[in-house]
Amino acid sequence: MEKIQAIPANYNVTDVMLNALQDWGVSYLFCNLGSDHPALIESFAKAKAQNRQIPEVIMCPHEFAALSAAHGHALLSGRAQGVIVHTDVGTQNMGGSLHNIQRSRVPAFIFAGETPFTLEGELQGGRNSHINHLQNVYDQRGIVRSYVKWDYEIRTGKNVKQLVNRGMQLAHSEPMGPVYLTGAREILEEEVSPSENVSAEWKPVEKIPLPLLAVEQIVSALIQARNPLIITSYLGRNTDAVPQLVQFCEKLAVPVIEQHATHMNFPGDHPFHLGYQGGTLLSEADAILVMDCDVPWVSSISKPSDACKVFYIDSDPLKEEIPLWYLQNTTFYRADCGEALKLLNEYVRRIDLQTERFTERRHRFTELHKRQRHEWKLREKAPSGDTITSEWLTACLRNVTDDETIFMNETITNAGVVSQHLPRNKPATMFVNGGTSLGWSGSAAFGAKLARPETTVVNLTGDGSYLFGEPSAVYWMTRRYQAPLLTVIYNNRGWNATKMNLLKLYPDGIAKRDDRYWVNFDQPADLAKIAEASGGAYARTIKRPDELQEALQAGMEAVKKGQSAVIDVHLPTISQQID
Repeated sequence: MEKIQAIPANYNVTDVMLNALQDWGVSYLFCNLGSDHPALIESFAKAKAQNRQIPEVIMCPHEFAALSAAHGHALLSGRAQGVIVHTDVGTQNMGGSLHNIQRSRVPAFIFAGETPFTLEGELQGGRNSHINHLQNVYDQRGIVRSYVKWDYEIRTGKNVKQLVNRGMQLAHSEPMGPVYLTGAREILEEEVSPSENVSAEWKPVEKIPLPLLAVEQIVSALIQARNPLIITSYLGRNTDAVPQLVQFCEKLAVPVIEQHATHMNFPGDHPFHLGYQGGTLLSEADAILVMDCDVPWVSSISKPSDACKVFYIDSDPLKEEIPLWYLQNTTFYRADCGEALKLLNEYVRRIDLQTERFTERRHRFTELHKRQRHEWKLREKAPSGDTITSEWLTACLRNVTDDETIFMNETITNAGVVSQHLPRNKPATMFVNGGTSLGWSGSAAFGAKLARPETTVVNLTGDGSYLFGEPSAVYWMTRRYQAPLLTVIYNNRGWNATKMNLLKLYPDGIAKRDDRYWVNFDQPADLAKIAEASGGAYARTIKRPDELQEALQAGMEAVKKGQSAVIDVHLPTISQQID
């Protein structure tokens, strides 16, 4: 047990909570403070005045941005960060970001104040404003209960450190996710005695290994298959698992598809990387290993044959937080994929592989990789007219970045183009939102930059996602905390995903006939200027192909000098509708 720091007089619940988060190695508190936080603010001031170390406070002008920033930081650090929001209203403002971080299996420690529960001055911290009444709801924690692993209310200061330890233990245990703690002002004011740091005794659950019988069955099936396949989406969240997967695939000559990838899982230039869509590879497969993937295929569009053997390894193989979810012909294993790959590779080393049997499929998959990349490369040609294609934009972006650059990709309908034309070969250099609430990438990129200040971080976003993401808050934060980003907007002036989903169901409908989808921004805002006004960003809007490369380079130079940059690139518009 560690020694207790010298503790000042008037040591209260908020002091304990901040010290407990410090014990857990939390670097930042992403805060949007309100009337429920006087005790916390006083604790911040006390710690600063006494030179006592607590997590650094980051002021966030919007709660969605606060939690998204914590999300981005945790993707790089692997540690839950603190998020502090205001009662029920601040909790609701986190909204879609809470969905994102839960679906992404990313840890976060969220604290929200509760309305004071005394009316007439009975206790320090009691109600002293009309808003203290209006923010009083029956079940504040119920707002988040479908999206957090644990929620609780501080009822006494005597065990607040235990509550923090319990929340952090759960947040970091697989499947990881956010936790939510609340406390009323009167409770936060309660004076308590200091306690020792025992956070090491609240360790997360140990990683689960794959059963030996499963190891034998999986390897046997992949060896015997003519068309084996591995599908993954987020195996790369454990960066050590990536080289293990490469080793396994090279030994058995098994190709990989990154389906709806949220991380860099397998080197994009590797000859066994066969893209981002199943297609005929999926329908022709006779043995599939799915590792860390929520939706390896959509059965109404494409699925394996009934004869295909499917093995599924995941910390949450049955997706217990998704009410309706099913994959046919599948054997499920609850295990950590990194640990599973170690066992699979160890087993392969101990058996006689008769590697000559893999020669044919090794050659076949390598040739398929080459053809696939050649076809993609042809789409990168510089436009002959005034239209900028997303392929050309991505190729130009590739020219001004390197293997160390970290990308937050929220280009939505252009995400496949970005994956194809911006291949990543180093783990933890490409991230995509694991949820579906748009606006994540700007604040996530800010959080990532705080976690890796020495690395260039690039935010790739659509115009709709950019507006959803509270850009005025994002670029205010990047300037205030000296965390410059390059943002590139793939701007098609509308919500293309909505249009595409309509066309899936009504391919010959009246909406298509009349080009009326109610999705286009026919009076577009000057998106880059929003960032310039709120955060002093270098702002450019690009409409001609011959301006693009220079603008991207200029944006990158601005970032290197400490200034965020937003390059708004106009792609072909998705609709000509005028109402």
